Amino acid sequence: MMNALESTSTRPYLIRALYDWCTDNGLTPYVAVLVDDSVQVPREYVKNGEIVLNISFDATSSLKLGNDFIEFKARFAGSAREIMVPVSRVIAIYARENGQGMAFPVGVPGTSDEASRPSPLSSVPAAGAQGEGEPRVVQLVSPDPPQEDRNGQEPPRPPSGPRPSLKRIK
Repeated sequence: MMNALESTSTRPYLIRALYDWCTDNGLTPYVAVLVDDSVQVPREYVKNGEIVLNISFDATSSLKLGNDFIEFKARFAGSAREIMVPVSRVIAIYARENGQGMAFPVGVPGTSDEASRPSPLSSVPAAGAQGEGEPRVVQLVSPDPPQEDRNGQEPPRPPSGPRPSLKRIK
């Protein structure tokens, strides 16, 4: 039996699943990529060390969503380019139309400067980080102390009125 440290990364599987979800629902899948020397993209489109790529069927040809690399051909300003992105450099995949998707932790060993730098996608909920920068399920907890730490007081009641909502900032 394989333990969690020996298992393969979940990132390429999640990328493929969200790509399929986008295409099945008529949405346009975009990937945000943290660019370094291992990423083969047109450098003139890189901003703040990141690039967002449309990986829809209509925008690419020969798309391969592999376990190690995302590879395809695409046109930039009318010129065909070969694109190759290591899966480990993908920081998010989402639908252009509604922003739904998943952000991934960067977790690049030896580059604490990059890892601590906030991403423009920081408004997208990250999956969390564990071990080698792999996503994990996180549970949001209330800042209130546990029931037994309240000295016999009854739990606080939620405020009345409309439910709170999140605002997506673009």
